[in-house]
Amino acid sequence: MLLEGKTAVISGAASPRGIGLATARLFAAHGAKVAILDLDEQGAKEAAASLGPDHAGIGCNVTDLDACRRAADAAITAFGHVDILLNNAGVTQPVKTMEIDEASWHRIVDVNLTGALYLSQAFIPHMRSRRRGSIACMSSVSAQRGGGIFGGPHYSAAKAGVLGLAKAMARELGPDGIRVNCVTPGLIQTDITGGKLTDEMRQDILKGIPLNRLGNAEDVAGAYLFLASDLSAYITGAVIDVNGGMLIH
Repeated sequence: MLLEGKTAVISGAASPRGIGLATARLFAAHGAKVAILDLDEQGAKEAAASLGPDHAGIGCNVTDLDACRRAADAAITAFGHVDILLNNAGVTQPVKTMEIDEASWHRIVDVNLTGALYLSQAFIPHMRSRRRGSIACMSSVSAQRGGGIFGGPHYSAAKAGVLGLAKAMARELGPDGIRVNCVTPGLIQTDITGGKLTDEMRQDILKGIPLNRLGNAEDVAGAYLFLASDLSAYITGAVIDVNGGMLIH
């Protein structure tokens, strides 16, 4: 098991069909104790309970720095230490440039980008004190190609910001033994995309994916597992594409 004896915190992981919970299940199967963070505290507790008694569910609004610090304290108290942080929480909105209002801009940027900063800030002091840690951040292929299927320009901007933030943190935190990397999924079948794809849209999208299928949450979970484990011990500041070839650099 790749994560035996390790502990992990995953934000935005209460959704039944989401990437976060799929990752939590995979981490637990590989021996990790997992704290699920979510704005929906009851949902987080139920998701953690579904993994078994050794896991924790914690309510957390990632756009609130104090809430992130409280969640970090709760996770560290529950497990004694935290080895892995996944900044997985995110929201999207399928609008055009001229349709983005001030509230929408702040909501998308705050959850996707500011949330990654705040939650990292909450755990970095603990990881620094132990001289070890792995942080992985959720970006998106839309940050790389200038737009996606279900995300507007503000989503692309926020996810591009995540790439820059993670790379800068990797450079800064490397001497402290903390690795920071990103995952950039393509079109993944989750609750966000559920019911929004017509058969015609699906067939058109598949034409641009060499592997000829849409991704699933488990595909992204595998990349997270690699970045969390010692298999990636000499990898930091990296970006792992999980898009079936939708974008090949």
